[in-house]
Amino acid sequence: MKSILAILSVVTSIVVLWYAACIPMNIQGVLTEAERAGAAVMPATAKERRGLNEFGLAARNSFVIPATWAQDRPRLPAPHQVAAELWETTVGKKITSKRSLVYHGWVTLSATLLGFAIGTGLGILLAVGIVHSRVMDMSVMPWAIVSQTIPIIALAPMIIVVLYSVGVQGIIPKAVISAYLSFFPVVVGMVKGLRSPDAMQLDLLQTYNATRSQGFWKLRLPASMPYLFASLKIGIAASLVGAIVGELPTGAVAGLGARLLAGSYYGQTVQIWSALFAAAILAACLVGLLGLIERGVLKRMGIV
Repeated sequence: MKSILAILSVVTSIVVLWYAACIPMNIQGVLTEAERAGAAVMPATAKERRGLNEFGLAARNSFVIPATWAQDRPRLPAPHQVAAELWETTVGKKITSKRSLVYHGWVTLSATLLGFAIGTGLGILLAVGIVHSRVMDMSVMPWAIVSQTIPIIALAPMIIVVLYSVGVQGIIPKAVISAYLSFFPVVVGMVKGLRSPDAMQLDLLQTYNATRSQGFWKLRLPASMPYLFASLKIGIAASLVGAIVGELPTGAVAGLGARLLAGSYYGQTVQIWSALFAAAILAACLVGLLGLIERGVLKRMGIV
């Protein structure tokens, strides 16, 4: 009960601050629209005008503050506007509609899952090689770290152009970008996990004359599971970001990235924010699903 109250308190505080932030962000547009409509929003004398800022003007006109929460194209949409847009584009639209966020979310999700699978597989293989080979540890690991210093927003167009030039289009370029972002957390976490057994456990295996493969399957791999799942949660979120970024330079017509682009082109800030929240909700669901899988796997292994 206390945890629920704490969560509600945090959410309520965020919503209140959000509504408060909408006033200074949107008030200029409201005053401009009111003046164009012929409403008297300025004080009567020049002296009064000099003594009042935009907030003072708003205080003299009771319609102004509520109007900052109801603009068609606000700088900062109010929470209820974003919630209404989310409801309209998920529940209020058919899944097959091009205006449905469920449709766009599925397009992005498909690239996310493919890229996540590729990145996870590559990360695990690299981690195993790094742990068992000093040459790979000294050569591959530094390059894996350096690869993450390249801004993805600059690398994504290069990947797409190269793949398009060899005839690879569709979901694959986005999956490659997702894999690029997701493999590094898996590599780092898996290396840490595979190296987590202490010296006494490794000496015990040598006492039993266990082979390297037996040590891997019986000790190193089970010990790495908590580290692996922690890395997978980071990787799946990074993979989703990669899929969205991969949609931006292609001029895609479907996907959450395409939805963000369309909202940016036409100044539809409510659409942009609803797509951002849809991406956040999708990421939370994916991380939550991995958490359930982690709990089941570790419980079956007797770790928790």
